[in-house]
Amino acid sequence: MRLEISLGRLRNEFVAKITELSGQDINLCYQCGKCSAGCPMSFIMDLLPNQVIRSVQLGLAEDITSSRTPWLCASCLVCTVRCPKGIDIASVMEAVRQIALRRSEDFIDPAGLERDTVAELPPIALVCGFRKLTG
Repeated sequence: MRLEISLGRLRNEFVAKITELSGQDINLCYQCGKCSAGCPMSFIMDLLPNQVIRSVQLGLAEDITSSRTPWLCASCLVCTVRCPKGIDIASVMEAVRQIALRRSEDFIDPAGLERDTVAELPPIALVCGFRKLTG
């Protein structure tokens, strides 16, 4: 992995890509934990939102892209509203999902869904889910 020094900070390509896609300066985060404390989905996440941000800061791409957390993020923006530094954490989660999808790492397999389940769901829910969870 190619590393570069930028403005005195150690950065790698993954951090740069997350910053580019999300438009957020993740280095502003000082790990207060307010995002995780307010997250309504944190009870089923394997990494809390603040842990995802810290992993991005450290450039731990494989830890994050293999995590379920970005896929379980409801994009409800509670984390963003609670962040004292104004970081849009939901945008960071979306950036992580985009990177995974560009690597052809879908979270769900549409062919693996049972027909009965698909028949019960409203079409708009299927379309929105497939847009978020598949490439």
